Amino acid sequence: MKAVGLRQYLPIDDPAALLDLTLPDPGPPSGSDLRVRIQAISVNPVDTKQRAPRPEREDPPRILGYDAAGTVEAVGPDVVAFAPGDEVYYAGDVTRPGSNAQWHLVDERLVGRKPTTLDFADAAALPLTTLTAWELLFQRMPLQFDDRRHAGQVLLVIGGAGGVGSMAIQLARHAGFTVVATASRAASVQWCLQMGAHHVVDHHQPLPPQLQALGIAQVQVALNLADTDTYWDVLGELLAPQGHVGLIVEPRAALRIGDPYKAKCIGIHWEFMFARAKFRTADMIEQHRILNRVASLVDAGELRSTRSAHLGLINAANLREAHRQLESGGTVGKLVLAGW
Repeated sequence: MKAVGLRQYLPIDDPAALLDLTLPDPGPPSGSDLRVRIQAISVNPVDTKQRAPRPEREDPPRILGYDAAGTVEAVGPDVVAFAPGDEVYYAGDVTRPGSNAQWHLVDERLVGRKPTTLDFADAAALPLTTLTAWELLFQRMPLQFDDRRHAGQVLLVIGGAGGVGSMAIQLARHAGFTVVATASRAASVQWCLQMGAHHVVDHHQPLPPQLQALGIAQVQVALNLADTDTYWDVLGELLAPQGHVGLIVEPRAALRIGDPYKAKCIGIHWEFMFARAKFRTADMIEQHRILNRVASLVDAGELRSTRSAHLGLINAANLREAHRQLESGGTVGKLVLAGW
């Protein structure tokens, strides 16, 4: 089968950073695995972090990729939710070979049915960032997707134009929050507004006076999706007593979690989308349920794909370009590739 992978961990401007490969087919699925024919993929910061330069070498080559949409071709003997021919989407498992290949084995508990109103490319943009935002908001935090008690409360999304931010804006707005996103460029500001943000402020400028100008003295929930260290102190200032802060980016240094966080009883919540698969938790099937719920919401017109650019066929040159764009820090939404 065709695949894109790496033998060395190199800077993305090195042509050997990602290579076109021909590898053996994965064979029949066992247990609760599906064998999926990959039709489209998208790229996330985790891909670039997994590929980041270091001295190790891989033999056989390592296949990355943690967002995919495709068609089920075969099912393992323990599979109960899918059959050959089903169109699916998922983010997979960071501990197993990735989806940058023509065929992929994945546990059915991590897989949802593809939204029928989206093509494979638009569907592939969704899984990882949607799961991250949903788990953070509605499973790590004590918030409810369908609970209008959040009406009138303010939710701040730092890094609103990124993949996770794009979904967090949509989900938080549906849950009834007044959503304030941060962005610093005209394109990213417009993107946040398209995703449903009520207001956009500049994260390169002090946040409190910008929020005060909007009549917002404090926020009940803050998602720091960009830089945990830089915004830690200001979020402690902005968050209301008994508020919540959500984090996905590992800090560079130790965080001071005493006052004002302690004095205000602020909940601190970490999200790592791969935790369930990595530790084989008893509730792995939650990701299947979330993706199915989101597919229904997309098909009902309540959520939208976050694809911002289609970079062409799935091959090494196009994947290197996707990694390059992500590492530049200037992308909005999600970058997708489709077809072989």
